[in-house]
Amino acid sequence: MARAHVSAPTGRVAPTSRCAKAILVVVPRIYTKTGDDGTTGLLYGGRISKADAATEAYGTVDEAVAAIGVARSLTDNVAFAAELLRIQRDLFVVGADLATNPEERDRLQPEISLVTIGMVERLEALIDSTVAEHPLPNEFVVPGATPTSAALDVARGVVRRAERRTVAYRDGGGPVSDELVHYLNRLSDLLFCLARWQAGEAEPASRER
Repeated sequence: MARAHVSAPTGRVAPTSRCAKAILVVVPRIYTKTGDDGTTGLLYGGRISKADAATEAYGTVDEAVAAIGVARSLTDNVAFAAELLRIQRDLFVVGADLATNPEERDRLQPEISLVTIGMVERLEALIDSTVAEHPLPNEFVVPGATPTSAALDVARGVVRRAERRTVAYRDGGGPVSDELVHYLNRLSDLLFCLARWQAGEAEPASRER
């Protein structure tokens, strides 16, 4: 989450008018020192190792959010950027789902902190509409034709890794729902389709002719 910015060490906010008084704002520190022992906090309490399978899973999801943000920053298509932003926000739901104390999962809220089948179905609908409008190539292609398509392919690779980390967490006994695994799988497919659309006809084949 973004943190509030203050321009002075005292944390005082500049007045909006000459007669306004400066207001002292308490801003959380960027460092808490609670993780200095190699642990991190879970949603709704509890701490686990930063090397735990759960941390690996939701940490990689966080990387995916950032990678998609790069793609969003590169496009001039307002509607497309809005769709990418929605996906980024959905990934915050995925991260919360994975980062919750297993004993407190009954406190999760659908599509706020709990992945749902509806989220998966929205991705499937977007995949179908994208492929209908922008058919996929009939051969393997080399990514990198445009900045936006290249960024989407990087994001796709990160989401694939998030899926692998999540499955490893589930296989080790973690409380991972089918919907969450399906969401990550569909998202990587969607990012592939979006990357091909953004690349257009400019992508070279994986083999020289």
